[in-house]
Amino acid sequence: MIKKLVLGGIIGLVVIIIVAVVVVGFFLGDIVKKGMETVGPEMTQVSVSVDTVNVSLMTGSASIKGFVIGNPKGYQTPQSISVGLIAVGVNPASVMSDKIVVRTVRVEAPEITFEGSPLTGNNLSQILQNVNAFNQGGGTSHTNAGTPTNPKAGKKIEVDDLLITGAKVNFNGNLVTVPDIHLAGLGKGSAGITVADLTQQTLAALTAAIIKTVAANELGKNAGEVGKDLGKLLGSGGSGMTNLTKGLGGLFKQSTN
Repeated sequence: MIKKLVLGGIIGLVVIIIVAVVVVGFFLGDIVKKGMETVGPEMTQVSVSVDTVNVSLMTGSASIKGFVIGNPKGYQTPQSISVGLIAVGVNPASVMSDKIVVRTVRVEAPEITFEGSPLTGNNLSQILQNVNAFNQGGGTSHTNAGTPTNPKAGKKIEVDDLLITGAKVNFNGNLVTVPDIHLAGLGKGSAGITVADLTQQTLAALTAAIIKTVAANELGKNAGEVGKDLGKLLGSGGSGMTNLTKGLGGLFKQSTN
């Protein structure tokens, strides 16, 4: 009789835990969505919106649908980047630890609007500068309600494999495919990286690839000579942007000779 009671209690506890995980997972998507739409604008200084976020703690998977990043003031189009689907795979055991291990991130077919010039400034470089400034300022800002937000003080993360595939950039009425962007081993080691760091590194790689693509289509084969080092330049903050401008200036001079 006692064994049956104990067994029944264990089964009941397991059922409660499973139900709790399912319930938490159901509401976790809304929590993540709200976090993205709150912290995203703080880092980028442009609007960030998400249609839906679905999270499964049981499988360690998540999907983000309808992810849209707006444009800085002064640019004509309402958005700079639009992504239909982002698929994320997480190590479930790491969720409760100090560092969350993200196994995979797949950004599928983002649509990018490029406004401006690779040389004199553009919408993507401006957003990247905003993120760099946010990081250099300590990563702390405030919401409209006055509540401090600090992505740099949150949990650290590790991203083992990040792939941006099928990206297309629209500039001057042209729609051009951007080569796949593959990043690996972000935040490896005990220290990890912050959400703000991940945003900076990913946006830098994407911006570099897009500027290289735009320059190649506008200026011809010489674009590749300068464009191959854009990722390193864009990831180094303000000095990188200065070097990038100088490099592209030389590229424009080459193209006119």
